[in-house]
Amino acid sequence: MLLMEKLLLLKKIFYKKSNNLFLQSVQYAFGGGVAFIVDFSFLYLFTNFFHVYYLLSAAFAYMIGSAIHYIFSVLVVFPSRSFENRTIEFTIFALIGIIGLGMNEALMWFFTGRIGFHYLYSKLIATGFIFFWNFSTRKFVLFR
Repeated sequence: MLLMEKLLLLKKIFYKKSNNLFLQSVQYAFGGGVAFIVDFSFLYLFTNFFHVYYLLSAAFAYMIGSAIHYIFSVLVVFPSRSFENRTIEFTIFALIGIIGLGMNEALMWFFTGRIGFHYLYSKLIATGFIFFWNFSTRKFVLFR
């Protein structure tokens, strides 16, 4: 029965949209985790296999992850929207993401270029900062 209870809890968390801020943050974190895995994987792939400069790889990978996170946010996380027009909504979502991308690039450059961390460690650090920026801004601007 414990397995059934866990499955019901997972269904409650991920099946229904809610206005509960805590539940939204958990759902957003899960979607962010999926987007991060995609982002991190493409960063590694572009940099190590295609020999693209790590900051350019980071930008491409970030955009791919952001698109996945947008779809997840709209389908699973946020029940209400501030804009009826999806084009306007996605444009604002993307603008918030572009600011996040700038932060990502700056943090990666600082931790890798200045301090000397491996670019993947820099990505981990940058992701923590950017998660809070993206969630709070998107929640209060787009999905009130």
